[in-house]
Amino acid sequence: MFKRLILPAALLLATPAFAQPAQGTAPAKPAQQKLTPQQQQAIVKFRQSMAANAEAIAQLIDQGKAGDVWDQASSVAKQAVSRNDFVSGINKQRDNAGKLESRKLAAVTHSISKGGQKLPAGDYINVVFASKFADEKSPIRELVSYHYDTDKVWRVSGYTLQQSAPAAAKR
Repeated sequence: MFKRLILPAALLLATPAFAQPAQGTAPAKPAQQKLTPQQQQAIVKFRQSMAANAEAIAQLIDQGKAGDVWDQASSVAKQAVSRNDFVSGINKQRDNAGKLESRKLAAVTHSISKGGQKLPAGDYINVVFASKFADEKSPIRELVSYHYDTDKVWRVSGYTLQQSAPAAAKR
Protein backbone atom coordinates (compact mmCIF):
# COMPACT_ATOMS: atom_id res chain seq x y z
CA MET A 1 0.00 0.00 0.00
CA PHE A 2 2.82 2.45 0.85
CA LYS A 3 4.35 1.88 -2.59
CA ARG A 4 1.14 3.23 -4.11
CA LEU A 5 0.44 5.68 -1.31
CA ILE A 6 1.95 8.66 -2.98
CA LEU A 7 4.42 9.60 -5.64
CA PRO A 8 7.15 11.38 -3.65
CA ALA A 9 9.22 8.29 -2.97
CA ALA A 10 9.50 7.75 -6.70
CA LEU A 11 10.36 11.42 -7.13
CA LEU A 12 13.23 11.11 -4.68
CA LEU A 13 14.64 8.28 -6.76
CA ALA A 14 14.01 10.00 -10.11
CA THR A 15 17.29 11.81 -10.41
CA PRO A 16 18.61 12.63 -13.85
CA ALA A 17 20.77 9.91 -15.31
CA PHE A 18 23.87 11.16 -17.08
CA ALA A 19 24.87 9.23 -20.16
CA GLN A 20 28.45 8.11 -20.43
CA PRO A 21 30.17 9.54 -23.50
CA ALA A 22 31.32 7.07 -26.12
CA GLN A 23 34.95 6.11 -25.69
CA GLY A 24 37.26 8.62 -27.30
CA THR A 25 34.78 11.49 -27.20
CA ALA A 26 34.73 14.40 -24.83
CA PRO A 27 31.59 14.92 -22.75
CA ALA A 28 29.38 17.68 -24.05
CA LYS A 29 29.31 20.79 -21.93
CA PRO A 30 25.81 21.81 -20.86
CA ALA A 31 24.65 25.10 -22.26
CA GLN A 32 24.85 27.70 -19.51
CA GLN A 33 22.17 30.32 -19.72
CA LYS A 34 22.58 33.35 -17.52
CA LEU A 35 19.48 34.42 -15.71
CA THR A 36 18.61 38.05 -15.34
CA PRO A 37 18.29 39.40 -11.80
CA GLN A 38 14.51 39.57 -12.33
CA GLN A 39 14.43 35.89 -13.34
CA GLN A 40 16.55 34.93 -10.35
CA GLN A 41 14.24 36.89 -8.06
CA ALA A 42 11.17 35.23 -9.62
CA ILE A 43 12.67 31.79 -8.97
CA VAL A 44 13.41 32.67 -5.34
CA LYS A 45 9.85 33.97 -4.84
CA PHE A 46 8.38 30.87 -6.49
CA ARG A 47 10.40 28.55 -4.24
CA GLN A 48 9.40 30.56 -1.18
CA SER A 49 5.75 30.34 -2.24
CA MET A 50 5.95 26.57 -2.75
CA ALA A 51 7.70 26.15 0.62
CA ALA A 52 4.99 28.18 2.37
CA ASN A 53 2.28 26.16 0.64
CA ALA A 54 4.00 22.89 1.60
CA GLU A 55 4.22 24.04 5.20
CA ALA A 56 0.47 24.74 5.15
CA ILE A 57 -0.13 21.23 3.74
CA ALA A 58 2.09 19.70 6.45
CA GLN A 59 0.16 21.67 9.08
CA LEU A 60 -3.11 20.21 7.76
CA ILE A 61 -1.53 16.78 8.17
CA ASP A 62 -0.47 17.81 11.72
CA GLN A 63 -4.13 18.62 12.45
CA GLY A 64 -5.31 15.21 11.23
CA LYS A 65 -6.76 16.65 8.01
CA ALA A 66 -5.11 14.33 5.48
CA GLY A 67 -8.51 13.88 3.83
CA ASP A 68 -8.67 17.60 3.14
CA VAL A 69 -5.23 17.38 1.53
CA TRP A 70 -6.39 14.52 -0.72
CA ASP A 71 -9.55 16.45 -1.63
CA GLN A 72 -7.45 19.27 -3.12
CA ALA A 73 -4.76 16.97 -4.58
CA SER A 74 -3.70 16.55 -8.17
CA SER A 75 -5.51 14.03 -10.34
CA VAL A 76 -2.13 12.25 -10.52
CA ALA A 77 -2.34 11.54 -6.78
CA LYS A 78 -6.01 10.63 -6.90
CA GLN A 79 -5.35 8.09 -9.66
CA ALA A 80 -2.49 6.56 -7.67
CA VAL A 81 -4.28 6.09 -4.35
CA SER A 82 -7.79 6.20 -2.94
CA ARG A 83 -8.72 8.82 -0.37
CA ASN A 84 -9.07 6.17 2.33
CA ASP A 85 -5.65 4.63 1.59
CA PHE A 86 -4.03 8.09 1.44
CA VAL A 87 -5.47 9.06 4.83
CA SER A 88 -4.78 5.75 6.55
CA GLY A 89 -1.24 5.58 5.14
CA ILE A 90 -0.38 9.07 6.34
CA ASN A 91 -1.97 8.44 9.73
CA LYS A 92 0.11 5.27 10.14
CA GLN A 93 3.32 7.09 9.20
CA ARG A 94 2.57 9.93 11.59
CA ASP A 95 1.54 7.55 14.41
CA ASN A 96 4.88 5.75 14.02
CA ALA A 97 6.82 9.02 14.14
CA GLY A 98 5.04 10.51 17.13
CA LYS A 99 4.17 14.12 17.81
CA LEU A 100 5.82 16.80 15.69
CA GLU A 101 8.44 18.75 17.63
CA SER A 102 9.97 20.91 14.90
CA ARG A 103 10.02 21.38 11.12
CA LYS A 104 12.75 23.14 9.12
CA LEU A 105 12.83 23.70 5.38
CA ALA A 106 15.64 21.65 3.83
CA ALA A 107 15.12 21.92 0.05
CA VAL A 108 12.82 22.85 -2.80
CA THR A 109 13.56 20.93 -6.00
CA HIS A 110 12.06 20.65 -9.46
CA SER A 111 12.05 17.55 -11.65
CA ILE A 112 10.55 16.58 -14.96
CA SER A 113 9.39 13.01 -15.45
CA LYS A 114 9.10 11.45 -18.87
CA GLY A 115 6.74 8.95 -17.29
CA GLY A 116 7.20 5.42 -16.07
CA GLN A 117 5.60 2.69 -14.04
CA LYS A 118 5.47 4.63 -10.79
CA LEU A 119 5.62 8.24 -11.90
CA PRO A 120 3.43 9.77 -14.61
CA ALA A 121 4.99 12.23 -17.03
CA GLY A 122 5.01 15.86 -15.98
CA ASP A 123 6.58 18.60 -13.90
CA TYR A 124 7.02 18.02 -10.17
CA ILE A 125 8.14 20.15 -7.25
CA ASN A 126 9.39 18.52 -4.06
CA VAL A 127 9.53 20.44 -0.82
CA VAL A 128 11.62 18.68 1.82
CA PHE A 129 11.59 19.46 5.52
CA ALA A 130 13.94 18.14 8.19
CA SER A 131 11.29 17.38 10.80
CA LYS A 132 11.79 16.20 14.35
CA PHE A 133 9.16 13.89 15.77
CA ALA A 134 8.90 12.63 19.35
CA ASP A 135 9.49 8.96 18.50
CA GLU A 136 12.46 9.61 16.23
CA LYS A 137 16.01 10.06 17.51
CA SER A 138 16.89 12.66 14.90
CA PRO A 139 15.07 14.73 12.28
CA ILE A 140 13.61 12.77 9.39
CA ARG A 141 12.71 13.75 5.84
CA GLU A 142 9.18 15.05 5.48
CA LEU A 143 8.27 15.46 1.82
CA VAL A 144 5.40 17.32 0.17
CA SER A 145 5.27 16.88 -3.61
CA TYR A 146 3.39 18.80 -6.26
CA HIS A 147 2.40 18.10 -9.85
CA TYR A 148 1.80 20.82 -12.44
CA ASP A 149 -1.68 19.89 -13.66
CA THR A 150 -3.03 20.41 -17.16
CA ASP A 151 -4.94 23.50 -15.98
CA LYS A 152 -1.55 25.07 -15.10
CA VAL A 153 -2.02 24.82 -11.33
CA TRP A 154 0.47 23.21 -8.94
CA ARG A 155 -1.40 20.68 -6.77
CA VAL A 156 -0.26 18.26 -4.08
CA SER A 157 0.74 14.91 -5.53
CA GLY A 158 1.96 13.33 -2.33
CA TYR A 159 3.15 13.41 1.23
CA THR A 160 5.49 11.02 2.97
CA LEU A 161 7.94 10.60 5.83
CA GLN A 162 11.25 8.82 5.43
CA GLN A 163 11.59 7.22 8.81
CA SER A 164 14.60 5.66 10.45
CA ALA A 165 14.82 1.87 10.70
CA PRO A 166 13.66 1.53 14.36
CA ALA A 167 10.45 3.51 13.83
CA ALA A 168 9.77 1.75 10.53
CA ALA A 169 10.19 -1.61 12.29
CA LYS A 170 7.29 -0.76 14.65
CA ARG A 171 4.80 -1.25 11.83
